[in-house]
Amino acid sequence: MHIDAYERNWMIFGIVMLALFAAAVSVAAFGMGIQVPAPEQRVDPRTVATDPNSPWSNPGLREIAPGKYDAYILARAIPKWEYLPNEMTVPAGSTVSFYVTSADVQHGFKIQDTNANFMVLPGQVSKLTITFDKPGTYNFICTEYCGSGHGVMYGAIIVTP
Repeated sequence: MHIDAYERNWMIFGIVMLALFAAAVSVAAFGMGIQVPAPEQRVDPRTVATDPNSPWSNPGLREIAPGKYDAYILARAIPKWEYLPNEMTVPAGSTVSFYVTSADVQHGFKIQDTNANFMVLPGQVSKLTITFDKPGTYNFICTEYCGSGHGVMYGAIIVTP
């Protein structure tokens, strides 16, 4: 079978690019140790909000040391679309570890003006630690469509001077 030179060159280009992409992913994954993050822990989404031993039965901000906080946030669409809590206040310079889970469907969690952006899945706890150096209001929003009330899933982290 005859293959035109122009077509053959494009096939070679495609194969070379595929090999380069495979090599880049392999180097990143195995040579540099870049991996998709695993969930911090697993929880039962049916009882996460009601189990008295679960920190999400009473979600909120907890100071664990001076200037260090743990924020347990529950995302849910039932009975209404919301983050619990939807507002937190910390002083500037504070380091906050966010532990976010969902009680029902897939959600997203993005803190604007930061690099914090992750998926929130039922049964999994997503964790991210951020230091808030500048005072201001940092809004957080749901970035995954979760139903008709998706647009009202937001909150704020208020960083005081």
